[in-house]
Amino acid sequence: MRRYGKHTDEDDIRTRPGRRNTRPRTNIRPKHEDAAWGLVLTVDRGRLTCLVEDRVVMAMKARELGRKAAVVGDRVALVGDLTGKKDTLARIVRIEERTSVLRRTADDDDPFERVVVANADQLAVVTALADPEPRPRLIDRCLVAAYDGGLDPLLVLTKSDLAPPEKLLELYGDLDIPYVVTSREELESGVALARVREQLDGKITAFVGHSGVGKTTLVNALVPQERRRTTGHVNAVTGRGRHTTTSALALPLSGSEGWVIDTPGLRSFGLNHVNPSRVIHAFPDLEPGTEGCPRACSHDEPDCALDAWVAEGHADPARLYSLRRLLATRERKEGD
Repeated sequence: MRRYGKHTDEDDIRTRPGRRNTRPRTNIRPKHEDAAWGLVLTVDRGRLTCLVEDRVVMAMKARELGRKAAVVGDRVALVGDLTGKKDTLARIVRIEERTSVLRRTADDDDPFERVVVANADQLAVVTALADPEPRPRLIDRCLVAAYDGGLDPLLVLTKSDLAPPEKLLELYGDLDIPYVVTSREELESGVALARVREQLDGKITAFVGHSGVGKTTLVNALVPQERRRTTGHVNAVTGRGRHTTTSALALPLSGSEGWVIDTPGLRSFGLNHVNPSRVIHAFPDLEPGTEGCPRACSHDEPDCALDAWVAEGHADPARLYSLRRLLATRERKEGD
């Protein structure tokens, strides 16, 4: 500790600079031109597993990204240790612009949306035909989220050995959605897998479905080298299974250039974030008819221009009914 005598000089006194004397912060950020590009495979408590060329690299988000979060499917730029060795950690410094996003909210009253998957080409909605019973309202909500986020929908119906698919497929006939029907026997023999693979080849496909429908069982069969624990149990009272997939995970489709993204089982799918004007883009035969709609039209009100458009013979009335049924799911609960 320094002691000062009676005749101390002012120059001898060390003072701490005030805030005005400190170096100002700058908004200029490093460009990281030498950064390598990678694909986010999964996210777990702030740590992101990324594929960089042929190496799996652990990374964390750089502070300069602020609140912007990377999710499964994001293409990101990384710097730091990219060897993939144990106990090494890289930094994500950029997130490439997304081509599509699968969003959801906790419920329809929740104003905060959550991005589940980025850059997927299609959304495979997996539902069982029995045990548990199909939930058409939840399927509708998933379809709306797909249309809103720029993903092509795909219906995958499982357990056809327990119930026929025709009744459920009739609900979606006017939407022209591709579908695959599978049974337990066909999955075990591999016959159904071949049909599913035809829809997935060369694409990034996110799989969604409520617990117990066989989603993870199907993913395990498609990606045998990376098996995830399945439910194996459906509650006899509620008709629901236990959640076994707790985080989204991107997996390379064996024998193909495609990718499969397994997501946690759904109990609900909030659509608070959905804008009707984006959903209409999935109905190109109806979209021209919206030019005469009032501003912020919900496309389900008395002065909607689509009614006259369809009445004049420009589109099939069944297509307008399907659009309005899907948009109405924003006001209905999944079990209604």
